[in-house]
Amino acid sequence: MKILITGKNSYIGTSFQKWTAEHNPEWKIDTVDTKGEEWKKLNFNGYDTVIHVAGIAHVSTDPKMEELYYKVNRDLALEVAHKAKTDGAKQIIFMSSMILYGADEGVGITNIITRETEPKALNFYGDSKLQADLGIQKLNDKNFKTAIIRTPMVYGPNGKGNFPKLIKLAKITPIFPSLENKRSMIYIDNLCEFMRLLVENQSEGIFFPQNREYVRTRDIVQVTAKCMGKKVWLIGLGNPFIRFFSRYLEIINKVLGNKIYDKKISDDFDYKYCVVDFEESIRRSIG
Repeated sequence: MKILITGKNSYIGTSFQKWTAEHNPEWKIDTVDTKGEEWKKLNFNGYDTVIHVAGIAHVSTDPKMEELYYKVNRDLALEVAHKAKTDGAKQIIFMSSMILYGADEGVGITNIITRETEPKALNFYGDSKLQADLGIQKLNDKNFKTAIIRTPMVYGPNGKGNFPKLIKLAKITPIFPSLENKRSMIYIDNLCEFMRLLVENQSEGIFFPQNREYVRTRDIVQVTAKCMGKKVWLIGLGNPFIRFFSRYLEIINKVLGNKIYDKKISDDFDYKYCVVDFEESIRRSIG
């Protein structure tokens, strides 16, 4: 297999390179920086798969960022996909996101996302990803396969986003709310194996990979503490207040809310891509 990763130094891209170097050392993987114009001079012909990972993460809701989000997350993604098809690449894998389905559900509310659930972008970040997602799907035909991965939260060693913040909290807090919640997440090695299988099988369609297990936020905190030889006590005294304020504070729902994919839409390859279980994934993530 000959693979091109568009977008240098991304967490998912570099992780995938390391994963395939270990499991498919005969595969040839190239990367190209998409920040300038040089990538446009590269001929994509001869590549079995183009993996587009370049993009701006959800780091700001500043209206001044809106134009940049659409320029990078939508326009660049579509331009790369059109070039891949025109040049003669066989497949494109686009890293989409669960953010297409809006905000996290509030504390105590659980709506399961199925294949029939309609995307409802919450803001211009989500909309920019959604427009790229839908636009790339339209390019699919018998000679050019499009694989869209709508990832839930991706976590692992040296990852970014809310997960490292939660790990830091787990290292210092002696107590944590006993609230029940469920989140779809995927460990980076499981995602890389899923991507490897998509390339190997030259798959097409919309995909929703996730760990075998739904994750409770309190489990992340407790397992982290356990790995460090600590104990975190779960308390329920403040749960009514947390539920009340979750109506007004988005950060509470991001940490303790619910957002899950139906297990049925994630069983591609019979979950064989889940090569690391939850507890081991936490242990590896904190080193």
